[in-house]
Amino acid sequence: MPARSVVKAISWRVVGTIDTWVLSFVILSFLGPFFGLEESSGADRARTAALIALTEVLTKMTLYYLHERLWSRLQWNRTLDEEGHYRDGRWRSATKTATWRVLASADTMLLGFIFTGNLATAISIGGFEIITKLEIGRAHV
Repeated sequence: MPARSVVKAISWRVVGTIDTWVLSFVILSFLGPFFGLEESSGADRARTAALIALTEVLTKMTLYYLHERLWSRLQWNRTLDEEGHYRDGRWRSATKTATWRVLASADTMLLGFIFTGNLATAISIGGFEIITKLEIGRAHV
């Protein structure tokens, strides 16, 4: 059902963006000083977290589109049913999910580095995001 897919896509992006903002803010607030980030006000940390999260909306939509286009061209572990619809096998589905999560977290790490200038902070944000997004994704049905 297309309407349900649109609602799920929009709600996931909203939830994902909020998750990235909260996660970035928490890491900037509590781990940033351990990684050598200069002390900054709560407003500055919130602004940096917002820059990461809001920029990610555009980068992740673009990357997801490209990821889907690539996978639509690959026929590996994919079958055509009687009605002419493609069905993904378990290995294809798992591999597709894993490659997206790696790509999406790498995007967050890159944005974290661009906006903080600190590699350890960026890796922490992207690394923790793997865990939070997997858990949120399981609940987002």
